[in-house]
Amino acid sequence: MGTVPPIGPSDNGRRMSLEEFDHADVQEGYLYELSRGVIVVSDVPNRPHLAQLDASRQQFEHYRWTHPGRIYLLAGGSDCKILIGNFESERHPDMAVYKSPPLSDENLWAVWIPDIAIEIVSPGSEYRDYVLKREEYWAFGVREYWIIDAYRRELLVLRRGKVDWTEHHVRPPKLYKTRLLPGFAFDCSLVFQAAEAAGLQNGEHA
Repeated sequence: MGTVPPIGPSDNGRRMSLEEFDHADVQEGYLYELSRGVIVVSDVPNRPHLAQLDASRQQFEHYRWTHPGRIYLLAGGSDCKILIGNFESERHPDMAVYKSPPLSDENLWAVWIPDIAIEIVSPGSEYRDYVLKREEYWAFGVREYWIIDAYRRELLVLRRGKVDWTEHHVRPPKLYKTRLLPGFAFDCSLVFQAAEAAGLQNGEHA
């Protein structure tokens, strides 16, 4: 009986169940998600994307250092995943903030809910970030979903309400203060400056 070949770039658009995808091997050098039962293969992030991720993470790390015990885990895309069974989706947020440890390691990624999930918009990711993941992260129970969009120079924060997200649009020089992390003020202007320094062009279309 032959072994199953790993998922690779040629599998982009292929249909697969969440259970199969969650246990599949993958060809290194690419990023993989399952979006509504369809494999999505992406290149590794470009320099502007990495610069935004770094500038964002530095702010959370500083808060974590100055406010010990408030953040249990800061996870990147390769460190965690979100398994959303009713959508047949597996997502890897650019950053996930967990305030508390999981209650159990059993079926960890299907039940451990990030308090904050963050996505950084890249060329071609707009529909996934603004539409699909908005629905999926709500269904999973995420308390806040942040969409960092350097092309629009805007941070869109979706806060969990009673029946749907409430939207909060943040543009420089405004800081965003979340009730989930008392004393934390996120400066999106630092993120956008980092993107431009890394080569993001003004007016460039995502």
